[in-house]
Amino acid sequence: MSRLWIRLIRHHRIARQETVDCAWGNQRDALREACHDMDVPAPIWLNKNENEFSQFRRTAFGADSFVENVAFDRMEIEFLDDTDKRRRSPDPRNVFDGF
Repeated sequence: MSRLWIRLIRHHRIARQETVDCAWGNQRDALREACHDMDVPAPIWLNKNENEFSQFRRTAFGADSFVENVAFDRMEIEFLDDTDKRRRSPDPRNVFDGF
């Protein structure tokens, strides 16, 4: 099962959070649905957010990413995939060969 975790951050603390079911590639629709359920405006999705989400499976939207005024400092979203194996960096320094 895959989910999208949405966190509203205010003063460096999670003010509100929610998870919604989401398939990879369907994150914009899931985010729009979650924003509607949380009664917050949907953020403007820029190329920066698309690049961050495709590389790191997470991105953040500042208060300037919203057309309306919002009562939080930023919104962070993260894709959680429970069925996927843990992703590891291809960096050879991460390989543990034992002692």
